[in-house]
Formats: sequence, structure tokens, C-alpha cells
Amino acid sequence: MRAAGTPRWAREELLICFEHLSTPLKIALQGLFVLVSVIVSAGCVRNEPRADVVIVNGADPESIDPAIITALEDYRVVPGLFEGLTRIDPETALPIPGLAERWEISDEGREYVFHLRQGLRWSTGEPLGAEDVVFSWLRLLDPRTAADYAAQLFCVKNGEAFSTNGITDPGKVGIQALDGRRVRVQLNHPVPYFLDLCASPTMAVVPRRVIETHGDRWLQVRPLPSSGSHTLEIWRLNDKLRLRKNPLYWDAANTVNETVEFLPVGSPATALNLYERGVVDIIWDKDLVPSELLGDLKQRRDFHDFPYIGTYFVRFNATHPPFNDPRVRRALALAVDKQRIVERIIRGGEPVAHHLVPTGVANHRAPDGLIQDGVQARKLLVEAGFPQGKGFPVFQYLFDSAAGGGAKVHAKIAVELQEMWRRELGIRMELRQLEKKVYLAAQNGLDYDLSRSSWVGDYNDPNTFLDLFLSNNGNNRTGWKNARYDGLMHQANLEQDARKRSELLRQAESLLVSEEAVVIPLYFYLGFQFYDGNRIQGIHGNILGMSAVRTIRNKAVRK
Repeated sequence: MRAAGTPRWAREELLICFEHLSTPLKIALQGLFVLVSVIVSAGCVRNEPRADVVIVNGADPESIDPAIITALEDYRVVPGLFEGLTRIDPETALPIPGLAERWEISDEGREYVFHLRQGLRWSTGEPLGAEDVVFSWLRLLDPRTAADYAAQLFCVKNGEAFSTNGITDPGKVGIQALDGRRVRVQLNHPVPYFLDLCASPTMAVVPRRVIETHGDRWLQVRPLPSSGSHTLEIWRLNDKLRLRKNPLYWDAANTVNETVEFLPVGSPATALNLYERGVVDIIWDKDLVPSELLGDLKQRRDFHDFPYIGTYFVRFNATHPPFNDPRVRRALALAVDKQRIVERIIRGGEPVAHHLVPTGVANHRAPDGLIQDGVQARKLLVEAGFPQGKGFPVFQYLFDSAAGGGAKVHAKIAVELQEMWRRELGIRMELRQLEKKVYLAAQNGLDYDLSRSSWVGDYNDPNTFLDLFLSNNGNNRTGWKNARYDGLMHQANLEQDARKRSELLRQAESLLVSEEAVVIPLYFYLGFQFYDGNRIQGIHGNILGMSAVRTIRNKAVRK
């Protein structure tokens, strides 16, 4: 992978004609665009054909290695390249057969035997077998990989012990190849969503031989072996990532496009303008259109929304004083007017959130959470030793940057929180904006005080949100460790009675968002997409907010 010069679509952006836009859009966009001069070297000019489907994807993927991905931009690309034993049905978001054509479940749900499809091959022609699956899952657990999602396999026999160096023999982990086409998985306890986990992009099957040969540089190998519906054709940072149909994919007959392209566009104005001009076909996110125009855009026929299990929240670094004091965290949480944020900034109909797990997630009864109460907030700050904010240190709020600067939602929310906490509590917060990859590194390294955060469920169960804050979870990123919370989650994972399990999860969430207030939930997501339904087909809004690349078709492209 290498950085490119100014991408062709960006150069074209500088020569825009607004005449085809409606007058309201034209006026608003003219106020948002700033035309700049760009010097383009001859080596940057490329004459590449347009892909069948072009998608605005926000930032460049941080990685396409399934074991280490964390960002939403990564999650949209990786399933097209690497598939797991199961895959997500794009309409229902339920797990369906992927590389495994069938499976048997025994020992009261503690043992699975997966049967791989006959004749599976990597895109480069080599056989794909059970040993590749075992290697991929053990690699996810291997502490040397440092995968944030390793905890997804802690339910496997000795999975956690192997990941934390409790044992070093991978043969003791409950993942074995019975023969070339069968994989046996032994669990510590029944996991009702285990087949959903098998569809997670982080548990996709990766090429063992290539990784063993090239190590950390395996993604630079060309051609890159793929187990999914597409292969990697182009990845130029700050330019584009293009996938091409994999003719050796087991379901190639039902892959309906030849090429799909993802553009790293962070500016809402640029994204909408490229869409209006037909340079791109799909805008995935509401954040990638100007918020000032959202009211008008929602009335258009190419606007689509759908239920979506995701939460936008603020994360505390519980290791940094004074935020290691739950009273301080609760005070800040109680001082936030979430309704004002939703109505003034978000403006898409999203509901405010007082708990972390979105309403509607299966088998969950949410706690009440903390409701705005300025009087109680100030009282808690007095108890913590900061009456009227006196003596409270200046602190920073971390959020990620993108083109568009202050017009971005993250920045607007940051400014709103800054003012609320100044007005209600008399404390001063500075804003710290970092490029997306640096922002994620700062979160992982606990190099922050407060941080804007979000999470989209990997499967339809409360556990996909609540297990993030286990002491040993790589996605915790708060420094908060709580034995009681860990115990409640452990009990819930072992509990087979659905009602008792729900109560344990409710208690754990109440501890997280109310008693300890490690996070401040702000609002629940709604899914938003822009595409012309008469031309683009195969996009299905589901509760995970993930569309399958293989099903997206552009009717304007003739085969």
C-alpha cells in the first residue's frame, strides 16, 4: 500500500458546476465549498475505468487484516475479501452458511462441528481447508497479534488462557481440525449467539501459508489470497480501494457486480457533491452529508433509513484524575442535555440514550440510566471536592477529525458539551482533534481524558455492547476494571435461563452507566443511506447496518 497524490475524483471536484442542483442545495453547497489550487504531478494522473459500484466510505480503512480491524470503515471492506464459517444474511442480519455448508451442535450447545464446503479455494487457486480456519482463530487469540477482538473467542475452551499467556500450547485450545473439511469447536458453556460470532469479520478465514511466509507484511503480497466474494485490486491511500469479483469464490454465481470501489471522503459537502454528479453511487452515512441540509434531503426518494443497533457515547479515561472518581463522572453525565444535542445537531430523529444497549436489542431489559439533573450534578462535584468547579483541572475532549472541520458532527457535539459543562459545573474543557488513526491509537493507549466514542453491534444480543467493558477486553479503552462488573457478565454468560440472564445484564449495564458512569450514552443511531433505488439494487438496511458487497448491483452497468 502506498500513498497517492491528489485523487482524480478530488481534482474533478475542483472544477464543479452547480447548475444541475436545486436552488436550496446550490446555495448551501456554495457556502460550504472552498476551491483551492492543486499541483498535480504527471505520475498521479490515471485513466482507470469507473467501477460498477462506487461508495463513499468515510476514512481510509485502518487495516484490512480481519484480526486487528476495529473501525467501521474496515468492517465495510473486509467481509468482501475474507469470509467466515458463517456470513450475515443482508436482509435479516441472521447468520447463514458461509465457508461452512452445515454444522452439528452437541453436548447441550458446548460443541460444534463445522463442515466446510467441497472444493473451497483461495482466489489464487490454492485449496482452503480446516487448517486455515484453525490457524485464523488461533491467530486472533494469539497475544502476539494483540487483537482487540480476541475476547470474542474467550468462550472457547482455554481460549482466554491462551490469549493471556496462561497456556502456550495451542493444541489445548478447543479448536481442532478433524480432517481437511471438518472443524470441531469446544466451548466453555453454551453461547446462544456463537453462530453470529462466526460471521464476525474478525473471525474470517485468512491465508495461513501467506501469513506464515510474510508475517506482518502479508497484506502487501500481490495477488492477495482472498476467501471472500472479491479480491483486492487497488488500494491507494487517500485515493481509493477497489475490489474485483473473485471467480473462485464458492458463491461467485450470485456475486452480482464485477468491481466495487470505496472512496475515502470525509467532507460531507464533497461527498454529497460527488453523489449529485454521479461520481459515486452510494453514501453510507448520514454524517457524510451536510447536516444543514438533512431536513430537505430526508424528503428525497433516494434517502433511505432503517433500524440500526448503534450508540454514540462519551468514554472516560478512568485512570486520569479526577475522572477516576465515579462522583466526577456522574456529575458530568448528569449535566448533559442530550435532547438539545439531538435536536440542534443530529436532527435526524435519533432517540436520546440513557443506557448503552440500544432499545430493541433482543433479550434485553435496559436500566433507567442517568437523566439530566443539574442540581444533583453540582452536588456530586461538591462531594468530590470541586465546589462550583473550583480546583477542577482543565481537561481535554478527544475526537477524530475529517475534512469539513468544525462542520462535522463530532466537533459540534464537542463544542456543545464544552459549553454545557462550563455553564452547569464551572469547569473548563479543551478540544483535541486528531486524525482518525491517531485518535484510535490515543484511545487504545489511554492518552486522553474524555473521548467521543461509538459502537455498532456485531450481533443482536446485549453482550456485543456490554462485554466491551470487561477488564480484559481490548475494546474497553477506559482503563476501568471492576470485579463486580466482570462477575455479573461472567454469570450472565453462563446463565441458560433467558430471564435470569437478562436481569444479570441489566444489573451490569446499570453499574456501567449509572453507578460508575464510565460512559455517557448520548443517542442511539438510525441507519441512513443515499442511493437511487431505481438504479442501485441489493442494499438491505438491517439492524447491524452492514450491507453485503456481493449483493449490490448497478443496473446501469451492462454485463
